[in-house]
Amino acid sequence: MFENLTDRLSQTLRHVTGKAKLSEENIKDTLREVRMALLEADVALPVVKDFVNKVKERAVGTEVSKSLTPGQAFVKVVRAELEELMGAANEDLALNAAPPAVILMAGLQGAGKTTTAGKLARFLKERKKKTVMVVSADVYRPAAIKQLETLAGEVGVTFFPSDLSQKPVAIAEAAIREAKLKFIDVVIVDTAGRLHVDAEMMDEIKAVHGAIRPVETLFVVDAMTGQDAANTAKAFNDALPLTGVVLTKVDGDARGGAALSVRAITGKPIKFLGMGEKSEALDPFHPDRIASRILGMGDVLSLIEQAEQNLDREKAEKLTKKLKKGKGFDLEDFRDQLQQMKNMGGLGGLMDKLPMLGGLNLGQMGNAQNVAEKQFKQMEAIIDSMTPAERRDPDIISGSRKRRIALGSGTQVQDVGKLIKQHKQMQKMMKKFTAKGGMAKMMRGLGGMLPGGGMPKL
Repeated sequence: MFENLTDRLSQTLRHVTGKAKLSEENIKDTLREVRMALLEADVALPVVKDFVNKVKERAVGTEVSKSLTPGQAFVKVVRAELEELMGAANEDLALNAAPPAVILMAGLQGAGKTTTAGKLARFLKERKKKTVMVVSADVYRPAAIKQLETLAGEVGVTFFPSDLSQKPVAIAEAAIREAKLKFIDVVIVDTAGRLHVDAEMMDEIKAVHGAIRPVETLFVVDAMTGQDAANTAKAFNDALPLTGVVLTKVDGDARGGAALSVRAITGKPIKFLGMGEKSEALDPFHPDRIASRILGMGDVLSLIEQAEQNLDREKAEKLTKKLKKGKGFDLEDFRDQLQQMKNMGGLGGLMDKLPMLGGLNLGQMGNAQNVAEKQFKQMEAIIDSMTPAERRDPDIISGSRKRRIALGSGTQVQDVGKLIKQHKQMQKMMKKFTAKGGMAKMMRGLGGMLPGGGMPKL
């Protein structure tokens, strides 16, 4: 997300960071570039105008002119205004109601409402430690009811059955009654989507809303529709008291116009970002972290949170102890490291949150990422094709064994040889870390994310 905008803004702001003094004259060109970058990112025109005016006002005021490094202060102003534009801080779900707290999902067809209901159920269960029930009030699409049932089974929450003969209001009310009897904390009500905003749909969802009085009414919208996402959210908000927005398909949106327009146009906070198809791919929206990512400063806090949720601490500790005892870093340990990284969304999930590396543009990073991802998959396939004895002691892998492993993994004999060589290099690195007492520190810091504290030499 934001790849195009990050590229443009990073280049533009690089020109201004070295300025000894900033005036209205010498930031004029920079502001013009910022304006163009935002328009190209499909940010709504009124939002762009307001943003640029605010940045200009602050940049030529005392805030920047009294700074020792005016250029850097200007970047700081842009970052602060980006945060303000998107909502200043993360707004959590208001679940402090008498149980069950009801969450109503609204949105157009194809925006990902049902998938988001499943992701949100998992988020509440795992991160908020809530018991959750999901129910579909979509009586127009049998597939939607079945899809929600499947998702509920996958994430381990209660599913309340419904069918096409029932009325949406009756379904929602029955689910809430059942949740009360079962002492369930949160009920997520999925509603029908339409191809466009229409009166009939609004009347139906208003009736459901009036009957169940949800504590949260979340509008789910496809980020790839850009500023149209913000306009659709506004149309819903005019008819329904929304409490927040969930942007879906964010991983497919290189522009970011929706994220930058929604809050300004609707006045409602973005509460979550949907970052993929998997049930864990839902992140709370933090404007400050997103502003950092837009300006190429990375998002280390989110990276740490991701590591805490996905990395296996037990395996990391086990490896640390093993190495301290002088036992080698074998190919099973190597495979564990690759799998842990995959759990964090692979290189794409990591690079998106790391600060820009030495002026490397996102296109170059993307190419490097694609090559490395393929290499990592190949490495895993090679290790999987080995016997347990070969993984524990690669020295026993003879020429005939290499041929068998290559055949089993769909690779070439030289690929197997290359992996064994890379593993030996990594073993040496691990020994150095252990000898210097740095292994435990490295494992705590990276959670075993990248062996040796860096990328394997490919």
